[in-house]
Amino acid sequence: MNSNKMFFLFILIFSTMISISSNSWFGCWIGLEINLMSFIPLISKSNNLMASEAALKYFLTQSIASINFLFYIIMKMIFLKNFETNNILLMMINSSMLMKMGAAPFHFWFPNIVEGLSWFNNFILMTWQKITPMILLSYYFNKNLLIFSILLNIIIGALGGLNQTSLRKMMAFSSINNLGWMISSIMISENLWIFYLFMYSFLISTMCLFFYLTNSYFINQLFISNMKPMIKINLLINFLSLGGLPPFIGFLPKWIIINFLMMNNFYFMTFIFIMMSLIMLFFYIRIIYSSFMMNYFKMKWFKINFKNNINNIMNLLSMFSIMGIILSTMFFY
Repeated sequence: MNSNKMFFLFILIFSTMISISSNSWFGCWIGLEINLMSFIPLISKSNNLMASEAALKYFLTQSIASINFLFYIIMKMIFLKNFETNNILLMMINSSMLMKMGAAPFHFWFPNIVEGLSWFNNFILMTWQKITPMILLSYYFNKNLLIFSILLNIIIGALGGLNQTSLRKMMAFSSINNLGWMISSIMISENLWIFYLFMYSFLISTMCLFFYLTNSYFINQLFISNMKPMIKINLLINFLSLGGLPPFIGFLPKWIIINFLMMNNFYFMTFIFIMMSLIMLFFYIRIIYSSFMMNYFKMKWFKINFKNNINNIMNLLSMFSIMGIILSTMFFY
């Protein structure tokens, strides 16, 4: 961690704080711009061409969303009277926020950019970069537009990940799917959203750490890798937890959201959520299956093993995932 990177990371965190604690739309916009300008150097510091391409794409998409947002602010200043009746401007702010976090139908930039980033930058993009747009979205939203976006997120996230061989693109579509859950949680309550984001960040951080340590970017790398059984079991546990399988911790926030949706008579939406979760589990299991096969290609000289302390950290994280059933009973009964 050089001082340069530390500085930009600090500005990144600080800019989010500016946005979410601002009492005017203009302050929120300034925070978003600082956030963008601090994340780009973090992306483009790598030497490879993919990183600089990703930085440019990210800059362009975020700029378009920012211009849209700024235009909304100016229009709000001009048409301050009878503004509440104007639905178009309301949809404009919502769409610019959805575009900023890579939610469907503005998601097309997201998998392309993820493909060019390192695992650490991917972790920031999939977790921290969602906080500001999501909170700004919760201030002022068009319910019908958000429900449309939620359904699209859930469906595109599940179906888009099916034909991917790149682990980064798979995690990108997984993130799009989880965005659907997150938007529905923030429509219910902010506390539930914070809980969901915390759980999701925990699981994504574990996955990104695992892929970073094993230096894995594609499914076939897991297929030929000669890992210790314990490492494989950790991978299995965390993937199933991310998919939201009942005994694991990842199921708990999804369970609460489904509960609230059922209470508010969103039966069709709940049905879509559950069906698409099955597809998500299918392609998570496909990743694990490739590393769990008994007849996989073993290279004698290529053995993946973690240092003792990292091994202990991974075991601890997996232990927390397994404890989901205990924690959920503590929460609910």
